[in-house]
Amino acid sequence: MALIISDECINCDVCEPECPNGAISQGKDIYVIKPSLCTECVGHHDKPQCMEVCPVDCISIDPDHIEDQADLYKKYTQLIS
Repeated sequence: MALIISDECINCDVCEPECPNGAISQGKDIYVIKPSLCTECVGHHDKPQCMEVCPVDCISIDPDHIEDQADLYKKYTQLIS
């Protein structure tokens, strides 16, 4: 499952540097997560680091990009190769 940032984002800039895959970037109004790069930190960390550091809890699972752990790990291995 890729993650998504809601419009509750306060643009605090703490999530972007935490993403090991470079999936988070500044969008027009708020930060955004590129689903093709988001592995929920599978392969890097036990928990999604963006969710761990977000002070307003505005990051959640994106219902439009559902993936299981195996899919996320496969994406991770493709991104590091």
